[in-house]
Amino acid sequence: MFCFVEAKVLQSGLFWWIGAGVLIVLELMHGTFYLLMVALGFIAAAFAHLAGLDLSLQLGVAAAVSLAAMLLLRKSRFGRKTRTRAEAAHNPDVNLDIGSTLTVSEWHDGHARTNYRGASWDVELAPGEREDAHLYEITALHGNCLVVVASRHAAARA
Repeated sequence: MFCFVEAKVLQSGLFWWIGAGVLIVLELMHGTFYLLMVALGFIAAAFAHLAGLDLSLQLGVAAAVSLAAMLLLRKSRFGRKTRTRAEAAHNPDVNLDIGSTLTVSEWHDGHARTNYRGASWDVELAPGEREDAHLYEITALHGNCLVVVASRHAAARA
């Protein structure tokens, strides 16, 4: 009985519609557009079935449309990575500490240790910055090391 139902699904073209539906649901859970492109290939194969093409041509249509859709997606702005890992270190939307100020009392060749948010942190002075500002602004995070520049607020007071 199972083989009979399976054969009916393949012969009626429901396989392509059900497959497209499953891929769309998986796409909604995953969040990329690539499964959606494969679903477009399945839909194209379903239309090929409705046009009367045999199974091998339906598979070819599904593969060709999926591949073309993925290549087009890859070329579009939705298929490219917009931010690299290096940019995330400087992005205040990723690291909420960026833009915050802290005090550093003593430097040792551009490196220091200071308390910030109730914990002890390694601090690195950004290239070209002076060590006598005392009040610093966080510009990046490299692992557990805060990269800082002299705070604009401290420069305004001086």
